[in-house]
Amino acid sequence: QVQLVESGGGLVQAGGSLRLSCAASGRTFSRNTMGWFRQAPGKEREFVAAITWSGGITHYADSVKGRFTISGNNAKNAVYLEMNSLKPEDTAVYYCAASSIIGLVVVFSPRTYNYWGQGTQVTVSS
Repeated sequence: QVQLVESGGGLVQAGGSLRLSCAASGRTFSRNTMGWFRQAPGKEREFVAAITWSGGITHYADSVKGRFTISGNNAKNAVYLEMNSLKPEDTAVYYCAASSIIGLVVVFSPRTYNYWGQGTQVTVSS
């Protein structure tokens, strides 16, 4: 059974930093795409960042580009999201996601991902 477990969320002041971690178990994603999404109250789930293992290619939403960094550890089957210069509008539940598709995928679409973590709350105070 595949499981994705996020950690590292919390409360931080605007301008601060947090590092989210996502540990995968049950299968490896060494050739797949893993990503982070977030969902604020009353809003749809939105793409944040993704990494494609095969080429080490990263993708970011415009709203986080230059502030967030996605990275991964293939040996640990884990993916991370380093968040800097946090803003109140970054407040949301952050979800780790993984796709079983190998090859070209639409990284920003939730439909690409068939494995999801339970989410971790990130709250940024002003």
